[in-house]
Amino acid sequence: MTPEVLVRSGTSPEAVPFVAEVTLLTAAKHLDLWELWDQTQRDAPPFWAYPWAGGQALARYILDNPGVVAGRRVLDVASGSGLVAIAAAKAGAARVVAGDIDPNAVAAIGINARANDVTVTARVFDLAADRAADTEVVLAADVFYQRELAGLALRFLRRAAGAGAGVLMSDPGRAFLPEASLTRLASYQVPVLTVLEDAPVKEVTVYGLA
Repeated sequence: MTPEVLVRSGTSPEAVPFVAEVTLLTAAKHLDLWELWDQTQRDAPPFWAYPWAGGQALARYILDNPGVVAGRRVLDVASGSGLVAIAAAKAGAARVVAGDIDPNAVAAIGINARANDVTVTARVFDLAADRAADTEVVLAADVFYQRELAGLALRFLRRAAGAGAGVLMSDPGRAFLPEASLTRLASYQVPVLTVLEDAPVKEVTVYGLA
């Protein structure tokens, strides 16, 4: 089964709860996370099949503050469904690249971008090996939920900032959020799927690097 066939087989188009301007392929209601995960035959869950809290908040921030990406070259890392990348394209970014280590996510990003009538270049992207070359703004949502990934993501984002890129992140207060290294920009009360979170609404903060 190809990634595109797998993505389409377990999902259906749904409006994003906090970002109604965007529709995403979302895991079908009759198919829970574990069933879909089993179908992917990968070590990591199918993060591309849901609108996560951080992604919703960062997409909302970008659409409400389009000047942060308008006319700029944007890279969305650990993109998952492509929600944040799609928001950046809708907000007028000159170019949007959305990267994820999961090839199923890359397929989902491409499908979702086309469905929302925007241009996003989807590619496999490894935070440990790849760089934010020729990028003016780097976006990262929901990347601090696991210790190793959090450290890897922060190092990547600091390198990008050191090379001159603006950096925006969002997180609902996960355990490994490096808050001392970040600057708060905005907070939102974001409705989420209870299959993913421990509450129907999560407070999510959008950050820049300190």
